[in-house]
Formats: sequence, structure tokens, C-alpha cells
Amino acid sequence: MQQFPSKFEFNERYLLNLHDHVYSCQFGTFVGNCEKDRLDLRLMDRTYSLWGYISSHIREFVNPLFKEEENGPEVVCPNLIPQAIKFWRGMYNRFENGVHPRENFMDLLSAAKDHSSSLEDHVQLLEKRISMLSELLGHADTPSKDIDSVINDSSMAESGSESENSGLFRSRDVRLRTSPGSHNNRHSYVSVVSDAESGFEDSKDNMSPQSVDSRLKNEGNALPTVDQLTEEINSVALNWKSLRNMRECICSTPFDHFSRKYHCWKCGDVFCMRCIDKNVSLPGHLSRQPVPVCRPCYKEIARSLSVETP
Repeated sequence: MQQFPSKFEFNERYLLNLHDHVYSCQFGTFVGNCEKDRLDLRLMDRTYSLWGYISSHIREFVNPLFKEEENGPEVVCPNLIPQAIKFWRGMYNRFENGVHPRENFMDLLSAAKDHSSSLEDHVQLLEKRISMLSELLGHADTPSKDIDSVINDSSMAESGSESENSGLFRSRDVRLRTSPGSHNNRHSYVSVVSDAESGFEDSKDNMSPQSVDSRLKNEGNALPTVDQLTEEINSVALNWKSLRNMRECICSTPFDHFSRKYHCWKCGDVFCMRCIDKNVSLPGHLSRQPVPVCRPCYKEIARSLSVETP
């Protein structure tokens, strides 16, 4: 594994667990000398399988550097010179303090990979929400324009229209002054006529709540509310706590070199395996894949889902 770090799907912790459970008597996988002994002892009915345990905790044993070959697995030819053969420190010096590095390199790499995948999934959801809002506001054709440029263009257009229609407004004012009750009806009359001529009346009708709802129904998009957008943004931890100098979990379980440290994908804190045994899909992820979260965050998400569900 040191000479070919990307050839093996599982890490060193996987080999250590296999070695420990051969004689741990916790699983019936290695009991019996042949298949007949296993059938006579009814191990499938009376014991648990080690492979089921590994499958349920697969994230703990996966090698983050593994790359699957396109043309199938290749034959690995290790270098057997004495300088290339190293002592298996993780196996034979496992319980000696001061021999191992402070942090496991594979755990740091796995945490960085998980953090990157969480942020990428969150960015994809935000891009989808931005495209929906831009399409609703009518700026989907010019996404490169910012708000200032749109405001400047609209102000220049309004100034040009005011200069062209100044004579028309002046004639309207004379007619309205001569008519009875013109002081009360002047602004309403001018505003109605100007809106009809400039085309803003149609735009207001198009942006009414009824028209927006009909557009969304026709397009098949469900635009979330402000509370839902806030929940999606706040449901994903942008900054994860560093694994360095983490001596123990919040449950007082000490961390050593071989105990895996897990991040909660919602709050970003570090926990042990027992405190992060929940998996749930976060609202801020586009894929909606279940991800590991701590117990307080799981209760918060479950409470919010129960409130939203009628």
C-alpha cells in the first residue's frame, strides 16, 4: 500500500479490523475450518457477519486515493529490494504512544474530499436557484449584466421618454386644470395614460402574483419561499473544524491515531463514530443524498421536516 497507494480500494484500517476480528469471537465469519463446519454450526442463523458490519461502515475503510482502472485491474509487482521493505508500524506498534504521527494522512485526505463534495453539491443547488430567479425576473437573456447596469439603462430610457413626451404632458395639464376637480384627478389620470403608452401596464400584469404562479406551473418549476431558501443556505456547513489537536469527542471518547474522526456535514464539528451514526439528506444539497450528521443536527432537521409536513 505504500508503494502503490492508488491500487487498493481499502485502507490500512480495513486490514487491522480483519486481523482483530479473526480471534475476537464477535462475528462468525472466520469460525470453522470448512463450509461443512459452518453449516453444522448454523453460523448464518446464530452469528453476525463481519462483511455486513464493514458494509454498514464502508466510509471508515475506503482508500481516498484509489483509482479504478479503465481496462480492469493490473498485476501489481512490488519492489522487493531491502530498502523498499518497511516495518508495519501500524500493526506491531499500534499501542505505543509517540511512534505514530499526530494525524492520520488518509483521514485528513478523506475529510478534505468529503468537504469538497459537500461544497460542490451545495454550489450546484445555488446555481439552480439563481437561474430560476433570473428567469422569473426576466434577465435570463442577459446574465452578464449586473443590477447597476440594468438600473442605468432603465434611467436613461426614462429620461429619453420624458423629453419626448414633455409637450404631451403639458397639454394634458392644461386640459386637466380647466376641468372641474382636476386637482384631485390629475395624478391618477396622467399616471394611467403614461403607463398605458409606455407599456408598463402590461409588464405589471405580467409580474402579478397570478401570472407568476401560472408561469411557474406552466414551466414546471417550484420556486421556493424565502424561508426555504434560508434553510437551504444554512443547512450546509461551509467551514469544517480542523482535525488537528482534537483529543476527544463531546461524549468524552478519546481520539487516538487509529480512531476515525468524522465531520458533521451540517454544523462542521468533529465527532466519533457513535455520535454521528445518523444519515439524512440536507436541503442545501442538490443530489439529496443521505450524509452523516450529528445527533443534535439530526433532531433539528427532523423537527423542521415534521413542521413542514402537514
